[in-house]
Amino acid sequence: MIDLIIDYIKINRVSTTEVADALGKKGALVDTYSLNRGHFKVGRCQYTYIYKESNWTLHEQIQQVEKNSIVLVDDLGSNGRAIFGDIVAKYVLLYSQAAAIVTNGKIRDAHSLIKEKYPIWSSGVNPVGCFNTKPIGEIDQELLKERKDYFNNSIIVADDTGVVIIQKDNINEKLLNKLKNIEVQEDTWFDCIDRLKWNTFDTICLQKYTNNDKKNI
Repeated sequence: MIDLIIDYIKINRVSTTEVADALGKKGALVDTYSLNRGHFKVGRCQYTYIYKESNWTLHEQIQQVEKNSIVLVDDLGSNGRAIFGDIVAKYVLLYSQAAAIVTNGKIRDAHSLIKEKYPIWSSGVNPVGCFNTKPIGEIDQELLKERKDYFNNSIIVADDTGVVIIQKDNINEKLLNKLKNIEVQEDTWFDCIDRLKWNTFDTICLQKYTNNDKKNI
């Protein structure tokens, strides 16, 4: 089912807006933005994380990157430092052939990342990076388990509007049907606005096109 949903979203370019609607207006990775405009990516999530202002664990985890996956770098303690820059991006996207990188933390080397037009989503930029040394102390295992449970076996959809996570519990036929219905609904709304010249209140709020008197639809 995960491949069916990924293929449907990819082929039909179902936007993050539509996916979030299908999820009941949920699923956004908050305050995460596209660095380079015009990218549309969907794929399996490959979860990675950093903590205690170190990206040591990120370098460990990206030794094996699944082709066409979307690498999610979870910020569990950067203290605002940039998590990665152009070297990691090039390794993950060019040599490991990941589809995109998404992080809820900051990144650096923006001039290079923009020049290369890499598909990257982040919470912003900062020239001051994380340390490349092994973090002292263990991560909160309960927190890590909670985060892994949230992201593992999920689908990530990313475009100019942001990032949406489809959790494993929502990857089913019901969601696939909702995505298809959302597409039909969007087509109907635009038809009402563009062709019938209805206002948005009648179209979206009252949904008058569902009335029996819809011979013109």
